[in-house]
Amino acid sequence: MMKASDFIAEFLMKKGIKSVFELSGGMITHILDSLNQKTDINIITMHHEQGAAFAAEGYARVTGLPGIALATSGPGATNLLTGIGSCYFDSTPAVFITGQVNRHELKGDREIRQLGFQETDIVTMAKPITKACFHVSDANDLPNIFESAFKIALEGRPGPVLIDIPMDIQRIQIEDNFLIDNNIKSLGIDSTILEGLIENIKKAKKPLILSGRGIKASKSQEQFLDFIKKTKIPVITTLLGLDTIAYDNSQRVGFIGSYGNRWANIAFGECDLLIVLGSRLDIRQTGADTKFIENRKIYHIDCEKGEVNNRVKGCKAIITDLKFFFTEFEKAVFNISFISKEEWNKRINDLKNTWPDIKELDAKGINPNVFMHLLSNKSKKAKVYLADVGSHQMWAAQSLEIYKHQQFLTSGGMGAMGFSLPAGIGASIGLNKEPVVVLVGDGCMQINIQELQTIVRNKLPIKIIVLNNRTLGMIRQFQDSYFESRYQSTYWGYDAPDFAKVAMAYGIDAKTIENQKEIENAVNWLWNVENEKKPQLLQVMIDPHTNTYPKIAFGRPITEMEPFAKPIAMEAT
Repeated sequence: MMKASDFIAEFLMKKGIKSVFELSGGMITHILDSLNQKTDINIITMHHEQGAAFAAEGYARVTGLPGIALATSGPGATNLLTGIGSCYFDSTPAVFITGQVNRHELKGDREIRQLGFQETDIVTMAKPITKACFHVSDANDLPNIFESAFKIALEGRPGPVLIDIPMDIQRIQIEDNFLIDNNIKSLGIDSTILEGLIENIKKAKKPLILSGRGIKASKSQEQFLDFIKKTKIPVITTLLGLDTIAYDNSQRVGFIGSYGNRWANIAFGECDLLIVLGSRLDIRQTGADTKFIENRKIYHIDCEKGEVNNRVKGCKAIITDLKFFFTEFEKAVFNISFISKEEWNKRINDLKNTWPDIKELDAKGINPNVFMHLLSNKSKKAKVYLADVGSHQMWAAQSLEIYKHQQFLTSGGMGAMGFSLPAGIGASIGLNKEPVVVLVGDGCMQINIQELQTIVRNKLPIKIIVLNNRTLGMIRQFQDSYFESRYQSTYWGYDAPDFAKVAMAYGIDAKTIENQKEIENAVNWLWNVENEKKPQLLQVMIDPHTNTYPKIAFGRPITEMEPFAKPIAMEAT
């Protein structure tokens, strides 16, 4: 027999979890004590439960293990919800553990709002943004529930699971029954469709592969690289698929989408065969008008049937796990050779030379795209780049040079401001305190700025780059286009502090730069031998009216982008 909270702690240890993220509260004290007393798991105390959730997400993305975040009942549990949603939309495995009031304090069917202090029905709230939710009502169910939670989080399209545990259950004695079930099944592939794909690759004159987050989520990165090497097809990437192909890989085309590289979007529009790997073809990838890509052959490989032929119609569906797809494809083409399409490759290179990313905007002062190139060129020691949400996120996606040993993390589907700082903590800890670069705007920085103290306390070598344009730039740009430059709540009624001074108050070395000539010295300062293993903050001042270009022109296909194409005016319908 063992205490239930001891079982939970030892279960996590047996599953290979090295670190968990939490903010303490009364209803999780038993679990925290058991983690401390019964395991060597690193307990990372954050300063907000949202920070704990994002840190768990960062940890999961770099380790492949489910991220673990704990929170107490009531506000602790509800503060996790944004991070839970981020994991759900971006296919990140995670197990969120919430404490709940004692069972005799639950209101049950009574026609009242609340019985126990901080009693909150977190299970009902979290169900739409989780793969599964469990409320534990019998302590003896814990072994089955935890084993199921881990399996569900990892199998198929990964995602979050929530387990809500009343406090009285945590202290009950239960059987130490550890189950093992690692049997994860893959869906089969229709051999006729696979043969058709192979034949169409041979015939295509302008083929493209679109690589998405599913490649990393399915742990099939190396198989993907073998696949593109074999097929010799150029690769465009989604925002979450940026790190699936290295910047210096000759087959890399660029980033597509609403703010994608112009040359990549044009190639996207011109291809005659599109192979979609682990991407759901959402609206920010294709724009609202999808007709421009429905006039060519599209093979869409995804583990969720509902994602195929959802927005983009006429796709040949291959519903399976990517690892299984790559294995079966390799078997089918063992004795087949594919020819590189030289004319198509030349066309793509011509487009790149015609539309360089650093000349898309006329910036006063520091050009963010130029900055991203210089930063990444000097930041080869970084293991991960993490971008928050907004203009700086798109500048990073357009211009960062991400190499094979590096990863790129951001909040895609949820688009949660405040993601990158705590996620950077989780990523660095998941990689045994390797250096990571956090890219964050001034608006995003103020959402989870308190986690600077977590970085200092844990001595994490996180390099924080605050691109400070003293406005909520992406929305400000939108107001220029559609609200006659009325900057309510973006420039008017909004402000930001001197982040270098804030960082130094937390004990983090900081600098500010304001012009292009200062970039190289500042980036060298981040990575010199003395500073390499230390947290630092570099504040990069950007002119408030610096736009994010190229940008899809509203009402037009994704191949037509501002500032050269003009948006069609929005009209109420």
